[in-house]
Amino acid sequence: MSKDSKTIAEKILSEHAGRDLKAGDIAVVDVDLVMAQDGTGPLTITQIKKMGFNKIAKPQSSIFFIDHAAPSPRKELSDSHKLIREFARETGAILSDINNGVCHQILAEKYVCPGNVLIGADSHTCTAGALCAFATGMGSTDIAVGFALAKTWMMVPHSIKVNLFGRIQKGVFAKDIIIYLIGKITAEGATYKALEFCGETLDFLEMEDRFTISNMAVEAGAKTGLFPSDEKTKQYLESQGRVNCFKEIFPDQGAFYEQSIEIDCSKVEPMVSQPHTVDNVITVSKIDKVKIDQVLIGTCTNGRISDLRIAAGILKNKKISKNVRLLIVPASKDVYIQAVKEGIIEDLINSGAAVLNPGCGPCVGVHQGALADGEVCLSTQNRNFKGRMGNPNAFIYLSSPATAAASALTGYITDPREVLK
Repeated sequence: MSKDSKTIAEKILSEHAGRDLKAGDIAVVDVDLVMAQDGTGPLTITQIKKMGFNKIAKPQSSIFFIDHAAPSPRKELSDSHKLIREFARETGAILSDINNGVCHQILAEKYVCPGNVLIGADSHTCTAGALCAFATGMGSTDIAVGFALAKTWMMVPHSIKVNLFGRIQKGVFAKDIIIYLIGKITAEGATYKALEFCGETLDFLEMEDRFTISNMAVEAGAKTGLFPSDEKTKQYLESQGRVNCFKEIFPDQGAFYEQSIEIDCSKVEPMVSQPHTVDNVITVSKIDKVKIDQVLIGTCTNGRISDLRIAAGILKNKKISKNVRLLIVPASKDVYIQAVKEGIIEDLINSGAAVLNPGCGPCVGVHQGALADGEVCLSTQNRNFKGRMGNPNAFIYLSSPATAAASALTGYITDPREVLK
């Protein structure tokens, strides 16, 4: 270990503070991107005004998303949307309205670059750590300051190294790996730490896989979940027309990590998080026969084109169980359009699925899929606490899109390897 060697988190925050930082230091750092969504945006705007600010520091890197209730299911939320739209017009901030999709997906597609500091009034802002950005969620008041000043303060987190090695089995996906990790370290195992992923398995993880893993870093309590920026990062940015913002960022050799975790991905099986916590994990092969009423494939965790391809590959020319409702939610407009072009949407609809507008509705229990008392949903989302999907008397299990699609066919939680043989 060298005292001058830095983790990824230390490197990015040092650059944005203009001074040398180590884990445990408290610093004011410059912010590249600030965001809020329609659940948190109204309070953020109220706080900006309450603090006496009448403008925001960097309008073209300040983004308000209307995605959690898109379109609005009731008048109170419509009023909140109106407030956000008017504030964006007044300040010149970017508005991503109901047709565009989930904030975390849009940020990855259009805005975030390696080395950025991104703060958002949403806990899953950490998704962008897959692009090697220090991306983290904060409360609405902190985000109000970020909008007003383009700065924030934070303590530099200690980092945990997660070494992923081994070939991933057929039928096992990134979602299974992150559920396995959370089960291993618990929902509090990385509280206010930076999870930094490394190892030979990264060569087999595409960017969309990495987004899934970074997205759920916060489910272990992490401040952020970081991947180094490498050739796959560059290829993704090139596909999005943003390769000019690529830069290679790796941790220094000899950087200090508070803990190292080894995961042999060749031994990871399809996993499920059982109600009512994400760390209540079990392999699908060991779970009792659990009858399901609803399946949700989509959300900011697994609503990308690769996820929909996986689901369609399992469901094509088949019919879902007559006792199951299958909801499909593409993560963004671009994902939706691509899925239409590839015939994925048609295959999913023909299997019995209902395809919804890109957004967060069912996942957060606002609309488009609230559960009845006693019902069970198998979902590709990231949280399963009581009431998450609109009813504290329902039960939510979390899985990969493959497990979700296979289960929609049988009507109970099913190992996708049985279908993929």
